[in-house]
Amino acid sequence: MSAILISVLVLGALGLVFGILLMFANKVFEMPANPTRDAVRNALPGANCGGCGFAGCDALAEAIAAGKAPISACPVGGAAVANEIATILGLEDMPDRVRNVATVVCQGSSDRCLNKFDYHGIQDCVAATMINDGNRSCKYACLGLGTCVRACKFDAIHINEKTGIAEVDPEKCTSCGACVRACPKNVLSLQPETVPVRLLCRAAEEGHLVSDNCKIGCVGCGICKDACKFDAITMVNNLPVIDLSKCVGCMMCAESCPNGSMWGDFENRLIAEIDRDLCIGCTICKRNCKFDAISGVLKQVHEVNEACTGCGMCAQKCPKKAITMHVREHARDANAKVGTAPVQPAVPKE
Repeated sequence: MSAILISVLVLGALGLVFGILLMFANKVFEMPANPTRDAVRNALPGANCGGCGFAGCDALAEAIAAGKAPISACPVGGAAVANEIATILGLEDMPDRVRNVATVVCQGSSDRCLNKFDYHGIQDCVAATMINDGNRSCKYACLGLGTCVRACKFDAIHINEKTGIAEVDPEKCTSCGACVRACPKNVLSLQPETVPVRLLCRAAEEGHLVSDNCKIGCVGCGICKDACKFDAITMVNNLPVIDLSKCVGCMMCAESCPNGSMWGDFENRLIAEIDRDLCIGCTICKRNCKFDAISGVLKQVHEVNEACTGCGMCAQKCPKKAITMHVREHARDANAKVGTAPVQPAVPKE
């Protein structure tokens, strides 16, 4: 009985000591009350994805409340959460901003990009790269083994069964960057959601090496650079680099690409429209059009033809604001430019 009693007393004493230590540690490490931080934390979605660059939502809330992180730092919450945090901090609402989405910079589907060998190992891209840098002939190609799919907590990425490469659902993507970090081939990148053109190849090799491996790879021919009349494209390591600050969305680079490695948002391509009641025939729009898409003579109403690329320079230069841009209904016709066909004189509207 004495041994049992001693054991009970020892355990009780240990419990008391550890309890006192825990109480002391709680006092020492207790986080001071901060209503602002707590309110910001409640506004955050709680995904704890790390896309903001912090360890989690608690750390981000602490940083925002301390002024060490912007109110728009949460990629999951987007503008709605940013506006809610702005209200908490007594700031003005955030203006609408373009969000980033994960983009697969590869079109090397199984029918376009050759395989060096048949891979039957672990269905993981990291594991596959350990065997001769993967089974695809192009070392920049998507392996399609789903490492990015498993890294995504938001079900925004899947492997297309027909093409064998990853596809991103922009509606579900939170731009957390987990897939980008997980991909061993650097096939994924975060890009603005609404850019008019994208290069969907990163094979920084000489043209003949690229074409030997992939039918749709960028061969560095420079045709896109020559087609751009706004100096928005430069060639770096055999690949075109687009300066979005100069890009006007004419999409001529994508239209002229012989391999289709440059994507253009042709479904939302614009065309200019001249208001006949406002046009005074000053010819400023015609002189600024780089694509011979505007016809008309001085002091007569001008007209836009189907050669228009939607660059918007005419609307920007028009002193009477007589030109508006809207989504075109038909594909651009390069042969419609002024001088390739007889142009009927414009008849002023009565």
